[in-house]
Amino acid sequence: MRYVLMAAGVSAVDLGIKNYIEKTKKMHEEKAALRGKLVIRRYHNKGAFLNLGEKRNLLMRALSVGLTAAVLVIFVCTLTRKGSALLKAGLSLLLGGAFSNTYDRLRRKYVVDYFSFRTGIGALDRVVFNLADFAILIGALCAALGA
Repeated sequence: MRYVLMAAGVSAVDLGIKNYIEKTKKMHEEKAALRGKLVIRRYHNKGAFLNLGEKRNLLMRALSVGLTAAVLVIFVCTLTRKGSALLKAGLSLLLGGAFSNTYDRLRRKYVVDYFSFRTGIGALDRVVFNLADFAILIGALCAALGA
């Protein structure tokens, strides 16, 4: 049950932040945080990571739904296994992040991204993320290590 709650929690928190950003921030408006190392901004990503596939919105939505469904099936199958805590936690994070971004793609036709890091490297400074992106990344790493 805790893994289901973890997935739901990641998704709910990220969707809540996205809704807040959509209501309170103007597009591309920036606000520095953490001594300028973090930048809060509103950005609409119509593709996958780094806007890959942004002109193929229908394909991106179909891939997102398909991959989220695949992770859900694997997640449900692992819930009954004894042990495998790292795998289950990883799949929980992965599923929660995937659900949030898939919901955005289906409902809004874009994914709301809302923060960047100030690294001093121009290309990295322009990349905008959301919490779901990090849940997917960390979840995939944990699931791979726990498999």
